[in-house]
Amino acid sequence: MTKASHLSAREQIEIDAANASGRQPVLFVHGLWLLAGSWQRWAALFEAAGYAPIAADWPGDPATPEAARANPEVLAGTSIGKILSHLETIVGALDRKPILIGHSMGGLLVQMLAAKVGAPATVAISPAPFRGVLPLPLSALRSAFPVLSNPLNARRAKLLTPAQFRYGFANAVTETEASRLYADHHVPAPGRPLFQAGLANLNPWTEARVPGRAENRGPLLIIAAGKDHTVPAAVSRAAYRIQKRNRSTTELLSLPDAGHSLVIDNGWEKVAQTALDFIEGQTGQMRAAPLRAIAS
Repeated sequence: MTKASHLSAREQIEIDAANASGRQPVLFVHGLWLLAGSWQRWAALFEAAGYAPIAADWPGDPATPEAARANPEVLAGTSIGKILSHLETIVGALDRKPILIGHSMGGLLVQMLAAKVGAPATVAISPAPFRGVLPLPLSALRSAFPVLSNPLNARRAKLLTPAQFRYGFANAVTETEASRLYADHHVPAPGRPLFQAGLANLNPWTEARVPGRAENRGPLLIIAAGKDHTVPAAVSRAAYRIQKRNRSTTELLSLPDAGHSLVIDNGWEKVAQTALDFIEGQTGQMRAAPLRAIAS
């Protein structure tokens, strides 16, 4: 297959491995303030279960958190449309349509991607809002305030302070774990996607749009986190009410004790197992190897 020049070297290696393996690919899409490396343990777990994992970058993503923090301007200006186009390139480079899993802004993106190209199954974890999702809880406003408070941030990449990360991401874990997650994973995030999603109901032309009916979308699970400040459970429930109009299976599952860091914190494996159970229930995928715990 022809290599796409704007895919990262790591993405191309994972795509080639997935195609060579003949296994069902799973595409992981990260959200704001994280990089593709945040899916490392998920990828290992899904590979052990018989899948071929690919962790998507966003356009301009550096390879490591250290590189991102040292050069935040390379992240500035990225839009939802640009990221979606990049994800379509990945899907086009695969021999089989991938299962889609996304968190936060990635949760919105995988819903958009599934509606556009179809997917065997999609899991959206604490997904960012899109046009038509009306709840706007105060905690979500407070979490987004460091970016939305200044319109100029739409053209910048913004790093959260430890206190802001603690409130928006890591409020459901200990102070010690919150500090570790900040050090290990947190990177500057482009402001534009947050403006696009956060103001979607005020902009008829927003890119943050998911059709309520898309014939080829496939099964969808939305996972809501009960203690999430950034994407409160009410936002996930509202997305579900729109998505359940689709003819394909649409399910909502709530994790009452989880916060926004649920894909990277000490409870990640429970969330991953929940996603895997849904996927296997919908696709009939048989595991190539017994699922085993992956070391934290």
